[in-house]
Amino acid sequence: MPVGTDIEGKEKNRDERQLVVFRIGQEEFGVNIDEVREIIRMEKVTQIPNTPGYIKGVINLRGNIIVVIDLAMKLGFSSKETDKDTRIIVIKVEDNTVGMVVDYATEVLRLAGDKIEPAPAIITSKIEADYIEGVGVLDERLLTLLDLAKVLKAKDAEYIRTIQKQDPDKIVEVGKGQIAGKEKEEDSKLQEPGENKEEPKAGEKEEKGKTQEPDTKAEAKTGKKKEENTELQKSGEAEKEAIIGKKEEPISA
Repeated sequence: MPVGTDIEGKEKNRDERQLVVFRIGQEEFGVNIDEVREIIRMEKVTQIPNTPGYIKGVINLRGNIIVVIDLAMKLGFSSKETDKDTRIIVIKVEDNTVGMVVDYATEVLRLAGDKIEPAPAIITSKIEADYIEGVGVLDERLLTLLDLAKVLKAKDAEYIRTIQKQDPDKIVEVGKGQIAGKEKEEDSKLQEPGENKEEPKAGEKEEKGKTQEPDTKAEAKTGKKKEENTELQKSGEAEKEAIIGKKEEPISA
């Protein structure tokens, strides 16, 4: 074997990466297996107050508080409801241990260094370019390789460290208190009498009052008309009597 070919083969193997592959929506991603501690099924996450939207909360993993992030939201994708395929990939980046919620963890594979290319515009238009290490090309598949240290920016990492230093029992109690507070507030809204009833406006009340008041003008007009009819009736009877009286008068010779 030529020496040059042997050196090229060794360089190729040195650049080879072993990746954990997962899906978010229709996109496939890969992260270095050395950063992955374990992959677990989705479990109940305790919410904590005053956190960014992509932080779902915390879980207690064998006595360790793990902050769980919605990776879809962090990368700018729509988050979907969890199901039987949802997984939490527990990673360690620098001194932070974090759980990433993904739609589906597919496989572990090896990728040769010469199969990694710069991310094309179609990828960087959807995901922040700083988060991407490159793109792995496997036949007709494109794997977006994430740089997790950059996905968890300095500000995020500091925030996560602050949460993890807190007392686990205290975090759980705060989370439960917040949820109970929300439920109590919703129940009180439902139980408040007449909250959804619309009070009649001042103008409507006034109009309603007017319709219920007797129309004095109409009554006066009716009374006047009755009086006129009575007078006409009397005068008519008087004229009638006068005519009858004339007819009964004897004709003088």
